[in-house]
Amino acid sequence: MPEQVYLTPEGKAELERELKELLEVRRPELALKLKEAVAEGDLKENADYHDAKEKQAFLEGRIQYLENIIRSAEIISNDGKSDEVRVGSEVTIVEDGLDDVEVYKIVGPAEANPRERKISHESPIGSALLGHRKGDKVRVQTPSGELVFRIKQIK
Repeated sequence: MPEQVYLTPEGKAELERELKELLEVRRPELALKLKEAVAEGDLKENADYHDAKEKQAFLEGRIQYLENIIRSAEIISNDGKSDEVRVGSEVTIVEDGLDDVEVYKIVGPAEANPRERKISHESPIGSALLGHRKGDKVRVQTPSGELVFRIKQIK
């Protein structure tokens, strides 16, 4: 059985926007490029044709991936404050010995984006935080060694 996929409502909307763009804009553009490349003749040595076919394969794979994620995802919502960290929580943490706070939103892997401070519940930090409460110290094994965080706030 496939692993359950979690999406926030915002994450689902973002994936639906991407899927719409691929279906309504990118797919027709590629179809036109393929048609033009085929019209040039001799497909064996037609770089435009081979490039368009490669892009089409990638595009179709991404479309299929997005459709599967959107269809099978469990939509999780953050119904306000929670006593413990769960998928959908926004967690404020501070590393032991440092003053800088970090805020992360715990999401499913399909919408994880560390640059936007969205981390997967399957990531080392995300999985370590799950189930913990405000004030808890959490030990996290990372590729660079063990880190210890204190949970300052959960939204």
